[in-house]
Amino acid sequence: MAGYRCVRSGSRLHDFVIGDNHANVGVTMATPFKQIGIISKYGDPGITRSLLDLIHFLQQSGVEPLLDTATAEHLPATELPALERLELANRADLVVVLGGDGTMLNAARSLADAGVPLVGINLGRLGFLADLSPERLTRDLAAILQGDYEAEQRSLLHASVIRNGQSVSEADALNDVVVHKWDIARMIELDVSIDGQELSTQRSDGLIVSTPTGSTAYALSGGGPILHPSLQAVEMVPICPHSLNNRPIVISDQSRIDIRLCQGDSTQAQITCDGQVNFGLMPGDVIRITTKPRHLTLIHPRGYDYFAILRTKFNWGAHS
Repeated sequence: MAGYRCVRSGSRLHDFVIGDNHANVGVTMATPFKQIGIISKYGDPGITRSLLDLIHFLQQSGVEPLLDTATAEHLPATELPALERLELANRADLVVVLGGDGTMLNAARSLADAGVPLVGINLGRLGFLADLSPERLTRDLAAILQGDYEAEQRSLLHASVIRNGQSVSEADALNDVVVHKWDIARMIELDVSIDGQELSTQRSDGLIVSTPTGSTAYALSGGGPILHPSLQAVEMVPICPHSLNNRPIVISDQSRIDIRLCQGDSTQAQITCDGQVNFGLMPGDVIRITTKPRHLTLIHPRGYDYFAILRTKFNWGAHS
């Protein structure tokens, strides 16, 4: 059986190779983490106790904790470094995210370009991305700090709003980019093309463009399929289409998707990335969506099993 090896740039973990083939999940060699960034759920006063416990554990493990500026607000008396997100990404060998999937999504968009890997401690409800449980935190995180973990590459989307030939807004998304109606009870009309070839003109409440990571989020609620994270694919799911023959479609993640908002006197729409970044659209705007060249590295405890997560979180595949 071919062995695993890590391909690195500086101190950052970027890709995994089994033999000559790229693999989505790999087993790392033992690599000590010297500086560990911490990002916690913003504005939650109840997180302070967990944050203090995490800091104490990291210090006892011989690594230096680094806080992002918003996290430091939960600890007004701390002497730990409080860094802006970009500086945190450049200094940390690993970032621990304390919160839920929403906090992970926010951290992923800001850290992916720096190549710093993320590990999430789930204090939320679902925990698809933040998969370390507080009950097993000491054991799992201790193993990760010793280099005993599994790493996984996740793709992100990049969306640009083009107005009169100029880009007026850009944003990234780990889950999905959604073009949807805003503040009106009427449908919107969208012209959709793939790599310059016409796909469809649809009247609907909007369109979800999702990564495999986001296939278990809004896209799933809209009737889209679950995509395994290892797939190099993007799915497009219409939201409440007027025509019942307008169905979800899965395409290559190397494709360029152009969505044009058709003209209309009462057209009101916006683009939303990961449900967290919004931008208002005007008739005639083109939303161009591509896959980012840089992937996000997620760190999981040994024995990570995506299908077990589906069974646990969704009761997926259970006997009725």
